[in-house]
Amino acid sequence: MKKFVAILMVFALSAMGMAGCGRSSVSDSQSATAENPLVLTLAHGLSEVHTVHIAMMEFAEQVEEKSGGRIQVKILPNGQLGSENENMEQLMAGVIAMTKVSAPGLATYNEAYHTFGLPYVFDDTQNFYKVMDSQQMQDFFLSTQDDGFVTLTYYTSGARSFYTKNKAIRKPEDLKGLKIRVQDMKSQTDMMNALGGIPVAMSYGDVYTSLQTGIIDGTENNETALTTGKHGEVCKVFSTDQHAMIPDVMVMSAKIWSSLSEEDQQIILEAARNSTESHKVAWDAAIEEAVAEASGEMSVEFVNDVDKDAFRAATSDMIEEYCEEYPGVQSLLDTIRSVQ
Repeated sequence: MKKFVAILMVFALSAMGMAGCGRSSVSDSQSATAENPLVLTLAHGLSEVHTVHIAMMEFAEQVEEKSGGRIQVKILPNGQLGSENENMEQLMAGVIAMTKVSAPGLATYNEAYHTFGLPYVFDDTQNFYKVMDSQQMQDFFLSTQDDGFVTLTYYTSGARSFYTKNKAIRKPEDLKGLKIRVQDMKSQTDMMNALGGIPVAMSYGDVYTSLQTGIIDGTENNETALTTGKHGEVCKVFSTDQHAMIPDVMVMSAKIWSSLSEEDQQIILEAARNSTESHKVAWDAAIEEAVAEASGEMSVEFVNDVDKDAFRAATSDMIEEYCEEYPGVQSLLDTIRSVQ
């Protein structure tokens, strides 16, 4: 039913002549005025209380302010137009202007984006920010116009670590024989196989019950999942191996991007990057609150003496295989390493 409603909404948007640009008849920023603005539709699957949605609301406010009202961003949250994959398809078809996706999901359109799903690409959070905020990464984000999209900015989703009901994961051998839930993404399944665990791909919504009933022995995510997803009620040991830092990204249709003047492109980029800076602050606060609640109210033990070098060594062959299979991954990894 939800997908049916989403399809109806997409047809409605198209019928209204929005073509990814809201209800305005304006099709480029040069023709837009405050009285007849260019309206850009941004659809995503997050709730209104999510830190990324709040950041994107700030983005929309800044775009309108900086453009003098000539450009407006209309945000449709809560999966009103379907899943991330469906939103991306709509963007590529020109039905919507922008969306938010997990970065590896863009590998369907540009293979280099597989890189963001690989383990231990970044050394730590500070290194992640250094790379993602670099001019080299900004150049890469804007280099995919021929693939039908450009990436405006990124939003951190934290460092992903393993957590189980009662077993600390300090080295890869500790995962042997454990059934660990992973995201339904090839890189995550390959990573778990390389580490000796048993990957179980399932939706996030099924994780809590699966932990309770023993279908899985553990899972991997950032610290907020312990509290917002209530996983800390079942899992009592969180091992901070920080194996993956998978960003969310805000992307725009290349067709719509090219319809903007250079001045308006800079307005969009500046507002997007400002929203990322605000999100960093909100995210750090959310992590701090989650750790305090999980350790204090849920009695979760945080294990920090993890042998990250052992995990890196165990996944090195996997990364080499990705570089051989996807030349774009090797290219982006070289760029990342040049910044590190």
